[in-house]
Amino acid sequence: MAVDTGAGTSGPDLPGTGIPAIPSTGLPGAGMPGTGLPAAPLPGSLGTPAILATGRDWRFRLPRSPKIIVGLALLAVFLILAIVGPLITPFDPTASLSTINGVPQAPSHTHLLGTTQLQQDVFSQLLAGGRSTVLVAFIAGAVATVLSVIMGVTAGYIGGLSDDVLSMLANFFLVMPALPLLIVIFGFLPTSSGSNDILIGLIIAITGWAWGARVLRSQTLSLRNRDYVESARIIGERRWRIIGSEILPNLTPVVASSFLFTVLYGVGTYTALAFLALVNPNHWSWGSMLFWAQGGDAEISGYWWWYVPPGLAVALLGTSLALLNFGIDEFINPRLRAAGLSRRRARRAGMAVPPKRPEFGLTPVMLPASGGEDER
Repeated sequence: MAVDTGAGTSGPDLPGTGIPAIPSTGLPGAGMPGTGLPAAPLPGSLGTPAILATGRDWRFRLPRSPKIIVGLALLAVFLILAIVGPLITPFDPTASLSTINGVPQAPSHTHLLGTTQLQQDVFSQLLAGGRSTVLVAFIAGAVATVLSVIMGVTAGYIGGLSDDVLSMLANFFLVMPALPLLIVIFGFLPTSSGSNDILIGLIIAITGWAWGARVLRSQTLSLRNRDYVESARIIGERRWRIIGSEILPNLTPVVASSFLFTVLYGVGTYTALAFLALVNPNHWSWGSMLFWAQGGDAEISGYWWWYVPPGLAVALLGTSLALLNFGIDEFINPRLRAAGLSRRRARRAGMAVPPKRPEFGLTPVMLPASGGEDER
């Protein structure tokens, strides 16, 4: 029995049910020709969630995140300044431009960010110090990420005694306070090493790899017993081949997130070390600018142009790295991605519109009848 829907000739009833089938139009996505059964919605249509889009949509979805866009824009600005900053300084950062007045000068058309107590141009110091801060942070992040991958993936995949030893080593660096350890290490270094950005980055990386190693170990433990890893092991693939081709590609977002977090850690640690004068204070960085500003009582005297620019630069660089990290977390975590989905975007993607207010599940409570006693 067929039912007239007013939209054309309907298909035959489904066998043995008496339920009319959905009309078949022969158009893609409307129905399977000759069967009367509805076909799956087209990718990207209203009936398909955004997570089921085609591979092309999936590749270009990451840069569309506001966090990713803002983070990349800010980070690109700082990288460009780190490269060309020391080359475009209007004045020599260490030169005293005047010996008459020992009072810091406020920002003017000649000195955009004012001068220090020694009449040094703050804007030139800011441009020159950006290269050292960014370089140390990225060296620390790269080396610490490599150590995290080696230690974490090796411990998680091999297991046994290797897992116990590497996990114990990672736990040692996790419980050890990083700043006191760095103070002790820099105390044994010669004075000339305080200006070596590469050496400083390597030392900071020693205290920053353990977090990523623990995360990568746990992820590797969940991947080593998967079917594709077992298949590679059965056909006789070597360990390094399985780790490099089967496990590491699935850990790429985690490795990227660990790298960004370690770079952020490097920015804060190097700034703290320079502010405490544990590295050469005459080697310009944003932390050394804060050291000289603190030594000149800039905050007490109200010389805000001396300490606000380097502090704001450190904050914005850290914000860009944090936004990129949060964007990657939302990209790889379906729960975070769904939590950040607005009602308009969900309706446009054909997904269930989230409620305006969260719905809480309440457990019903049975009250005793009035006038009676509780039954034991």
